[in-house]
Formats: sequence, structure tokens, C-alpha cells
Amino acid sequence: MDVINLSAKLAGFDGHWAPRVVAEMNDYQLKVVKIRGDFVWHAHADTDEVFLVLAGSMGIAFRDRTVHLSQGELLVVPRGVEHKPFAEEECHVLLIEPRGVVNTGDAGGDLRAENDVWV
Repeated sequence: MDVINLSAKLAGFDGHWAPRVVAEMNDYQLKVVKIRGDFVWHAHADTDEVFLVLAGSMGIAFRDRTVHLSQGELLVVPRGVEHKPFAEEECHVLLIEPRGVVNTGDAGGDLRAENDVWV
């Protein structure tokens, strides 16, 4: 039971769109990620996904609208809903999702990150 400093964890790696695990709770992982630019359209058929903005701001595009999130705000994207995160400037995000979830969901591609990488 150690205290986890999310700012220190984020300072421990470079690069965007590559989530790093900082803790586990039951079958869920808490991951920090730095985002900038556009991600890919994708969905997660079997799970919801939580985005909590730690620093900066971001958007999540859906096929029918776009949601903007600022520091301290979160959004739960329901399972099966196609979405595309983006950020004009670097944004730090905490993700909460089940262990083994692939960041690009059903889309794959160049932005697919290695799973279960701890920082």
C-alpha cells in the first residue's frame, strides 16, 4: 500500500498514446497516458472506458457529437461506442479499464500500444 504520485509517474516516460499502468484494483488497471494530436476511431466491444483529465484539456469525438474535457473532469465511454480522443496540446489522462484492454480497441494500427507496461 504505497502512495502513487501521478505527476511523478507521468514524468517517468515520454511519448504520446502509450498508456502506462500505475496500479491495479481487482481486474481493473489505472493507467496514465500523455496524449496529443488525433487518435484513431475505435470501440471496445466488451468494456466501458473512463477518461479522467489530470492536466490540460482534450476532446472525445463521437459520430454524433464531440465532448470536451478539462482538468478534473471525467467521462465514461460506454462499451461498443465508437470514439476518437484528441488533444491540441499535450494532455495528461488517467484511464480506468479492465486488464488486457487494447488501447486502439477494434481498430489496431500504428498507435496500438504494448499492454501491461508499468511505470
